[in-house]
Amino acid sequence: MLQEVYLDYSDKNRMLVVAKAIANEARISILELLNEQSLSVNEIAEQLGLPASTAALNIRILEKAGLLFTESQPGIRGSMKISSRVCDRIILQLSLEKTHSKRENSVVMTMPIGNFMDCEIHPTCGLASEYSPIGMFDQPSSFYFPKRTLAQVLWFYMGFVEYRFPNNVNSMGIIKQLHLSFEACSEAPFYRNDWPSDITVWINGVEIGTWTSPGDFGGRRGKLNPSWWSDTINQYGELKNWRVNSHGTYLDNTWISAVGIDDLHVNENHFITMRIGIKEDAVNVGGVSLFGENFGDYPQDIILKLDFDVV
Repeated sequence: MLQEVYLDYSDKNRMLVVAKAIANEARISILELLNEQSLSVNEIAEQLGLPASTAALNIRILEKAGLLFTESQPGIRGSMKISSRVCDRIILQLSLEKTHSKRENSVVMTMPIGNFMDCEIHPTCGLASEYSPIGMFDQPSSFYFPKRTLAQVLWFYMGFVEYRFPNNVNSMGIIKQLHLSFEACSEAPFYRNDWPSDITVWINGVEIGTWTSPGDFGGRRGKLNPSWWSDTINQYGELKNWRVNSHGTYLDNTWISAVGIDDLHVNENHFITMRIGIKEDAVNVGGVSLFGENFGDYPQDIILKLDFDVV
């Protein structure tokens, strides 16, 4: 998952803290070491050849800058502190013209479609990575396989998938607007271009709106689909863009609901949940298909963007 931190002159103090944090070879090495793993202070010190006290000091500086997160976990002898990198990209905006246009501070996160934290799945259903199926088609148990995180396409007729995004904005400011985008369509055996489905989205358990997908699209190959993927099943979706602010909820820039950002309580927790599914009382029960960055027509996973005011 890609997390992006945007900084401009509206928060010079935080910009300075972050700049100082990365202006050190040892701290750069720590960030590089934690690229795909979480480690204890002693493990970091050992792998980088640093004294444990030096490693601990640099970790605290990176934590203060919001680039690392450290938590206590059970160890062989009591608890130990494990550090993880929480930021993959830092943007320092130095253009006065853009700053004067009052561009908002933003955090952008990308969630692979297979990284759902909870689900309820009813056939027809299935998952596949870029290279092969995951488990067996039409078996809900496949959605619990460890390799589900590699999924680049998934589908189900009834139920939901739910994702959990980290929320470190509450340590920096107040979320004023939420953007969400993903590629989706209906789900039918093989494919049916005329197969409407009412696909609903919830944020933190609050329903923000429903999009009626026209069909489960096929008849041509998805632009990104691997060669092994059969021509006879679903191929691509539509890219849907959701936005929630103080005025309500918008789908593809059209107002659809009075549910506003305050109704979602996004500033209260360290995570934000997002659920995609079919309601039990939906008028059009036609399933859901989701496409990742290497399937369908659009090279992206699920993207969540949070605009916030610094406090």
